[in-house]
Amino acid sequence: MSSHPNRKPRVAVVFGGRSSEHAVSCATAAGVLRAIDRDVYDVVPVGITRDGAWVLASDDPDRLALTPTHTPQVEDTGSAVILPTRAGESTLGVHRTGEAIETLGEVDVVFPVLHGPYGEDGTLQGMLELTDMRYVGSGVFASAAGMDKHYMKVVFAGAGLPVSPYAVITDRQWRRDKAAAMDAVMSLHFPVFVKPSRAGSSMGVAKVDRPDQLEGAIEAAREHDLKVIVEQGVSGREIECSVLQGRGLDAPRTSLPGEIVVETGRGHDFYDFEAKYLDDSSVRLSCPADLPQAVADEVRRLAAAAFESLGCEGPARVDCFVTDGGSVLINEINTMPGFTPTSMYPRMWQESGMGYPELVDELIQLALERPVGLR
Repeated sequence: MSSHPNRKPRVAVVFGGRSSEHAVSCATAAGVLRAIDRDVYDVVPVGITRDGAWVLASDDPDRLALTPTHTPQVEDTGSAVILPTRAGESTLGVHRTGEAIETLGEVDVVFPVLHGPYGEDGTLQGMLELTDMRYVGSGVFASAAGMDKHYMKVVFAGAGLPVSPYAVITDRQWRRDKAAAMDAVMSLHFPVFVKPSRAGSSMGVAKVDRPDQLEGAIEAAREHDLKVIVEQGVSGREIECSVLQGRGLDAPRTSLPGEIVVETGRGHDFYDFEAKYLDDSSVRLSCPADLPQAVADEVRRLAAAAFESLGCEGPARVDCFVTDGGSVLINEINTMPGFTPTSMYPRMWQESGMGYPELVDELIQLALERPVGLR
């Protein structure tokens, strides 16, 4: 708990950021700010603008909601947040133009709800590690590897976990010889999915049915990340499982598996950004997923194994494929999954008996309890 027993633990909720998932991060922050019990915690909302300025943000969740008619973003309020500069310091300050620096008090835990590069990828985590500040979620390595779909799969395969075939196209390969880079993809069976290697929320993802569509899809993915991964499509079902770090030495906890069913007649060929965040009517969550018990158990086992293979902490969502033959493949892990109240990570925990406010509190408690430094 708080290092000062006479005050409530102070939580800095950090959101926004420089990635293309800025708006999703704001929407996640809205859910977390609503859910944190203000009788138990003091809350400091810290926004990061699209160009990387840290500012004291509004504590009004309604301003951060993501709707079909409103795309939220962090505005530069002129209230610059001053971060600690040495290990052991945890006091935040705010500098308003023309005024003296004002202290915001000591922060006991940072709750970063940033998605994508410059937040979910180990960069923010490294900065917090430098000052020994506790924070929700995975550390530097797990965050970085979990953000990069290429190295994520390398770690999974090295741990003996099953992954589907894929090819990687780096910026150097693409600029040097596009034809050769695309030839590497031809060993895969179409359809394939072309994805930015280090982006999430289905940003820049395209399903490619024919080779003549490949170049355009790669160029579109490169707008989000110059490194692109092409994954072989799997004939089967996509099943998700939420994972939560265990207390103390306990094993990771896993939710009931869930299945996203996309109503393909409504303009979505797969679970894309709009289907995730703007068009609830086009998707439904089936949880628990309609699976044989042995398959459901295997999904949960592999989800926990994936979590541990990267050394994850806090939350993670593991996405799997259950093939038509009943085998389970790991698709990817998200170390800071979508966390709005309607996102799949908290919804699967809801169906498993842990409500959204309880989940937020558990994540804060896990962060408060873990040691700083190497662990």
